[in-house]
Amino acid sequence: MEILLDVCKVQPLPDFQLLLEFENSEKRTFDMKPLLQTKPFNRLKDPLMFSRAKIDYGTVVWPGNIDIAPETLYEDSIPC
Repeated sequence: MEILLDVCKVQPLPDFQLLLEFENSEKRTFDMKPLLQTKPFNRLKDPLMFSRAKIDYGTVVWPGNIDIAPETLYEDSIPC
């Protein structure tokens, strides 16, 4: 069953991890490293660019029209 929850907060962490808080107050950690080998996420290999993550329309976005679906963030993350 697919869970549709908006991301409310994001904090970039070392080693290309994202600390996420979802609208249900659940905190989870998402590992971006596997995605950094694919477009457009390969542009986030620069730690400075990766650190520019922010929330827009319920998901995580970066400059340059890079975003990731909130359901992917939830389903592929681990609870904190």
